[in-house]
Amino acid sequence: MDPGSDSTLANISSRAVVETGDNVLIGGFTLGGSSGSPQIIIRALGPSLGPLGVANPLPDPTVELRDANAALLASNDDWKEDAAQASYIEAVGLQPQHDLESALAATLPPGAYTAVVAGKNGATGVALVEVYNLQ
Repeated sequence: MDPGSDSTLANISSRAVVETGDNVLIGGFTLGGSSGSPQIIIRALGPSLGPLGVANPLPDPTVELRDANAALLASNDDWKEDAAQASYIEAVGLQPQHDLESALAATLPPGAYTAVVAGKNGATGVALVEVYNLQ
């Protein structure tokens, strides 16, 4: 917890029930420092949770990346929909196990951000949101 330390957070995650409207899964994170632009990957998992024993997994999660002003920076439905991004996510070994799960890669300046996970077409269920700092 020493602010003078050169350690960095590698990953944070949270699991919750995703409903509709305002009852979606929101993972907030802050990228610190005064310079640099860390590369991050955000994943929204649902279908792959079922085989792990999680009841009622979200069948088709979507993810949005928003800044501190709630402006939409990026979004993803199925992680393979952007071939270049999918290739990068695979290269770093963070590809989701199921094609309907969502993931996006972004290079971001220091600041506060949120990852918003919802169910496609109003679907509900349990989802996991993960944020990886690759630097």
